[in-house]
Amino acid sequence: MAGFLQSIVSGVLELLIWAIIISAVMSWLIAFNVINDRNPTVRAIERFFWAVTRPVLWPLQRVIPPLGAVDITPIIAILILSAAQNYLVPWLFAPLYGALGG
Repeated sequence: MAGFLQSIVSGVLELLIWAIIISAVMSWLIAFNVINDRNPTVRAIERFFWAVTRPVLWPLQRVIPPLGAVDITPIIAILILSAAQNYLVPWLFAPLYGALGG
C-alpha cells in the first residue's frame, strides 16, 4: 500500500515537471511566433499549462528576479521538484513501509 501511494505522489511530481517543460517551450514558441496564440486551441492549451504551473512557479518568481528577458524559475522549479521526487518522497514514505508494508 505504501509503495502504491509513493508511486502516485512520484507520478504527480513527474507530470508537474513535464508540464513545466512544456509550458516553457510553448512560451518560447509563442514569443518567436512559431505558433500563433490567437488560435483558440493553442490558447486553450496555453491556459491549461498556465493554470497547472503557476501555483509552483509564482512563489519562485516573487523571490527570484528575471535575468533580463530570461526567466530561470522553471529550471529552479524542476530542480526542486526532482530533488523532492528522488529524496524527499522516499524519506517521507519510509515509515509507512514499516506500518503498512510495501
